[in-house]
Amino acid sequence: MTTTTTTTIGFVGLGNMGGNMAARFLAAGYTVYGEEQGREHADNLVHDGLQWRDTPREVAESAEIVFTSLPDDEVLQEVASGPDGILAGLTAEKTWVDMSTVTPRASRELADRVHALGATMLDAPVSGSVPQVQAGTLTIMVGGDEDAYARVEPILRELGTPTHIGENGQGLVLKLAINVSLAVQMLAFAEGLLLAERAGVDPELAVDVMTQSPIGSPMLKARAPLVLDLPEEAWFNVELMQKDIALALDAARQLRVPLLSAAVADEILTTARAFGYERRDIAALFEVLSRMAGEESAKNTLVERALVG
Repeated sequence: MTTTTTTTIGFVGLGNMGGNMAARFLAAGYTVYGEEQGREHADNLVHDGLQWRDTPREVAESAEIVFTSLPDDEVLQEVASGPDGILAGLTAEKTWVDMSTVTPRASRELADRVHALGATMLDAPVSGSVPQVQAGTLTIMVGGDEDAYARVEPILRELGTPTHIGENGQGLVLKLAINVSLAVQMLAFAEGLLLAERAGVDPELAVDVMTQSPIGSPMLKARAPLVLDLPEEAWFNVELMQKDIALALDAARQLRVPLLSAAVADEILTTARAFGYERRDIAALFEVLSRMAGEESAKNTLVERALVG
């Protein structure tokens, strides 16, 4: 099958990431069929030409290439299975491209079920958030059959830069490796900024100098404005970040690889959720550390007063 804009696309999971991906496909001229738990979440896409389907099975029946963007293993299995699941609608020669970040093990097992139907499944997780989806600058890591990858590569290029990594599951492993660095970078930046601020350095000046220094990765430069002015709407929230760190730690245990900094980041993300930041962007780690420092300071003051008393 040669991929052109006449190729029909299906999309299940039209949330912040999936919805913006589907919007780019529509803007590029593709026919897109879609499904989401609540149709109201897709009203704007339907207005722009998305053809609504009531179940994942109907999406798979309608499209040549099916995309999914889902939050976790459990939802992926729910969308895949049962009489209304994607597997019930897949036929030979169709391709399923899963852009979710899930466990490599679950993805490989599902790929085997897809293969048994004569279809093909690719794992294609992404590095980047909503702004990168909208700009078409995502980094896309793809695991699975090379011929299937060649067929979908032109479509993936509407979203960013795809790279074929290897067999099923390996795209996901590399995505988790990237997100370990994402969490640790964000935490280290927040720690350094808090240290500078508490020493009397103007925080805006500190952010500017730090991001212009050798540590200023593209991720830190993009998120720097969010650190001191945390938005209500997250690009990538604390809850999802911790989910990915948990997946990385699980993979590392299986491979007997020490992920020491990731384990520390996991602890701070747990604290962030306890403080109520689970739906806020990971730039919130600066506020979390500030609160932790404030509580520690208050505790020390109480101890000092008790000793004096």
